[in-house]
Amino acid sequence: MKFLNMTQVSQPRRTRILPPSPIAAADKSRRQEQRDAIAAKCRVIFERLRPQLIATYDNWHIAIDPDTEKYLLDPTLNGITQKIRDAYGKTNEVKLTIFRLNDTGTCGRLWL
Repeated sequence: MKFLNMTQVSQPRRTRILPPSPIAAADKSRRQEQRDAIAAKCRVIFERLRPQLIATYDNWHIAIDPDTEKYLLDPTLNGITQKIRDAYGKTNEVKLTIFRLNDTGTCGRLWL
């Protein structure tokens, strides 16, 4: 009986499914800073709107535009994302922040 050498690899091992991101690290950090700035502006608007809207739209999602202070409401995350696409089109530019009309404003469940 012949034994095969188990340490021999016939093909190189693949480590990635997708190619590396073409975005430079400096560009990624700049984009993150822009998203954080938009989120901070939207949070101020959200905190001002929440007491008025939470009674009627408890646990609904709200997307806020920090420049115009306009907002969109929908009870589901899929619904709010579709309303955003309808209103703003498909783009990679961050324009809105989504919150949930509850005590914390978070859209998901936090596990501690």
